[in-house]
Amino acid sequence: VQLQASGGGLVQAGGSLRLSCAASGRTFSRDIMGWFRQAPGKERELVAAISWRGGRTYYADSVKGRFTISRDNAKNTVYLQMNSLKPEDTAVYYCAADLSSNWIHTAEYHYDHWGQGTQVTVSS
Repeated sequence: VQLQASGGGLVQAGGSLRLSCAASGRTFSRDIMGWFRQAPGKERELVAAISWRGGRTYYADSVKGRFTISRDNAKNTVYLQMNSLKPEDTAVYYCAADLSSNWIHTAEYHYDHWGQGTQVTVSS
């Protein structure tokens, strides 16, 4: 399985970005997909995750109401729409796939495959 993340960039505070994560190598339609981020000097944290049918989602408290995770299983792609961005959202964002769980886990060791990361920088 290969995950290719894209869509990062530099944006002013209050702006928006949409990250995409395209999976190849297998059908990921039954996998839980997550977006993690890691800011300099901080641990990697789960920002959002979505169940394979999209019926269940998880959001970190810091992004609730601003970020939306979605997926298009026909395209093997998961998205993270980020609105009202803040400087503290600056981080490298990674998509990840959990191939074996039936529910969403927040700990990164549950996630089997990772994308390469895409930088998001929010200026004040």
